[in-house]
Amino acid sequence: MIRAVVFDVGECLVDESKEYGTWADWLGVPRHTFAAMFGAVIAQGRDYRETFQEFAPGFDLYEQREARAAAGQPEHFGEDDLYPDVRPALAELRAAGLWLGIAGNQTVRAGGILRELFTKDVDLIGTSDDWGASKPDPLFFERVADVVPYGPGEILYVGDRVDNDLRPGAAAGMHTALVRRGPWATIQWTTEEAEKLPTFRVESLLELPGAIANFNASEH
Repeated sequence: MIRAVVFDVGECLVDESKEYGTWADWLGVPRHTFAAMFGAVIAQGRDYRETFQEFAPGFDLYEQREARAAAGQPEHFGEDDLYPDVRPALAELRAAGLWLGIAGNQTVRAGGILRELFTKDVDLIGTSDDWGASKPDPLFFERVADVVPYGPGEILYVGDRVDNDLRPGAAAGMHTALVRRGPWATIQWTTEEAEKLPTFRVESLLELPGAIANFNASEH
């Protein structure tokens, strides 16, 4: 029985195209070149942060975030960056009586933005910076389990990555859903894990209410 749904942030709720485009600008690299290298790094199974190293060896993402903020170009996303299915999907899931949360690898600043956007729509918003643990660390999913008022087997974690979302979420005893969008899901979609590991594979978050209802009905 699924009683709670917890969402990843980047490329699940938020389209990060603009954010990564601004990083390319910061590096002085054409956006399509940065995007191509980003995809290559993911396809090779490497950490996406290695993309920055390809253009600027020794690049420190934390330091550069601070430098961007000091230069008046802090990380930012807003309502216009949300995928169009996010608001209606959250409304349908809440109407169905499900407990809702948002939890992802995000900075304190991003956590503040998320709270401005979603506090009225979900029951909890947590970030890796809040918890001192980042996906795919099992401790991150322990934190999720601690704050959700149901057992791990009653939680559905929704994300766009096999490596960061599905694999550790399933290892924590949670159900998982893979949404097909963004570079990771697009590249990983036809892998064996992406096909076999998740409880649900969806093209849109709007598929989740019906999928969960059918799953729960089959549990009775």
